[in-house]
Amino acid sequence: GEDEAMFVEYRKQLKLLLDRLAQVSPELLLASVRRVFSSTLQNWQTTRFMEAEVAIRLLYMLAEALPVSHGAHFSGDVSKASALQDMMRTLVTSGVSSYQHTSVTLEFFETVVRYEKFFTVEPQHIPCVLMAFLDHRGLWHPSAKVQSRTAYLFSRFVKSLNKQMNPFIEDILNRIQDLLELSPPENGYQSLLSSDNQLFIYETAGVLIVNSEYPAERKQALMRNLLTPLMEKFKILLEKLMLAQDEERQASLADCLNHAVGFASRTSKAFSNKQTAKQCGCSEVYLDCLQTFLPALSCPLQKDVLRSGVRTFLHRMIICLEEEVLPFIPSASEHMLKDCEAKDLQEFIPLINQITAKFKIQVSPFLQQMFMPLLHAIFEVLLRPAEENDQSAALEKQMLRRSYFAFLQTVTGSGMSEVIANQGAENVEQVLVPVIQGAVEYPDPIAQKTCFIILSKLVELWGGKDGPVGFADFVYKHIVPACFLAPLKQTFDLADAQTVLALSECAVTLKTIHLKRGPECVQYLQQEYLPSLQVAPEIIQEFCQALQQPDAKVFKNYLKVFFQRAKP
Repeated sequence: GEDEAMFVEYRKQLKLLLDRLAQVSPELLLASVRRVFSSTLQNWQTTRFMEAEVAIRLLYMLAEALPVSHGAHFSGDVSKASALQDMMRTLVTSGVSSYQHTSVTLEFFETVVRYEKFFTVEPQHIPCVLMAFLDHRGLWHPSAKVQSRTAYLFSRFVKSLNKQMNPFIEDILNRIQDLLELSPPENGYQSLLSSDNQLFIYETAGVLIVNSEYPAERKQALMRNLLTPLMEKFKILLEKLMLAQDEERQASLADCLNHAVGFASRTSKAFSNKQTAKQCGCSEVYLDCLQTFLPALSCPLQKDVLRSGVRTFLHRMIICLEEEVLPFIPSASEHMLKDCEAKDLQEFIPLINQITAKFKIQVSPFLQQMFMPLLHAIFEVLLRPAEENDQSAALEKQMLRRSYFAFLQTVTGSGMSEVIANQGAENVEQVLVPVIQGAVEYPDPIAQKTCFIILSKLVELWGGKDGPVGFADFVYKHIVPACFLAPLKQTFDLADAQTVLALSECAVTLKTIHLKRGPECVQYLQQEYLPSLQVAPEIIQEFCQALQQPDAKVFKNYLKVFFQRAKP
């Protein structure tokens, strides 16, 4: 409680002193710590827990007090390296990891992970430390606090020493088998670890398999052994959820299903550019997972929880499976667009953005087909009436608008503007009018900036003589006015950094219109639009000269001054 918090604070102050002593005399500090450490660990069985804990803690603190780059404590300065090596050897061979007090146990694990480079110098000590992690001292410790921290530290230990892990992989996987159990709510069986800690164990198992030196077939077999129990349990639990009447039971079943998907997602973190799922022979296993998990999207119960888990899994699979994931996207999207709330759409759009940005032209047919249904779902939510002072509904709509604009920015920025153009003239206007409104009507500079980026991109692509029919009219009727009406609003605060970025994109839009439409644009501003805003003739002249400057920066700076003067 409070005493412990005060102690932690006190210890932080002492650490500052220790670090200063290290700056004054590193040799003295090293010698003193070594003396305390060695004498304490010699008789740890008869030492009080506070003394055992502080002896290991001092060794732990040396890493920060005597810093080196990339944790290279065991190379370079010979006397320092040999002193630290000597203390680490004592730590792992003394048996102090068996001390019957949680603070000593935790300090032991924190220290072996901090000095993981020791085990590349003396790898013969890896088995005894692995055993400490994998028995009652670590992951099977009676204290939940120790279990929890050890799960995280074990994951770090394995990742940092993955080259040295090869001889122990199968043994480790066998020993952690029980910790991987998914605990369904109805059998009263409580998993040994909490689901948050199980995530670390699944990730560790994935790392061991993927980084092993086994051939692809063996990796695939091990990954299948790891994920098949999850898939089997998932199918059974989903059937039970469909039949469940009681809401509490529905919620606990959905949580358990979500954990299963989360565990499978976490194993995929082991893949990298060098070790892809394909190279490891694991694509097939994850495709099976996709086929197992996707039916959850059509479950009418506990939609939020289930969709959230499957969506996260899809994000991971887009990275790991690349184009092999594409056949699953249309039906998944169709289910996720059914009965949507603002939050569902907000979380679904980044998935579409990720697919669009990654696969570009490959997903053009899918985007084409899904574009208007997605827009209708978004507009339907945005147009729902809400109480005037309902802050959370207003915020949800604001975030959904931002997501919509981010989606259009991804589509236009990925060279996929044809997808919009192919929706037909009426629909194109339906797509773009909200962008004009986003630029002008809502006091949200983040959204305004995105809207101007979209508009300038579309002008760049379609603003020339060979652009879509009617787009030139749209430029003069909507885009040019937006570039003036937005900054003239009282809510457009030129002292705010985000607003200045929005103004900068507004300047880019005007420059792009001038670039694509040439003298016609200057003539329109000079003779029609700016006079309609009651701008004085000499200022109009000045504005048009700044617009025609080749240096875009000059125009950006001028625009800020122009609107500062123009505001009442």
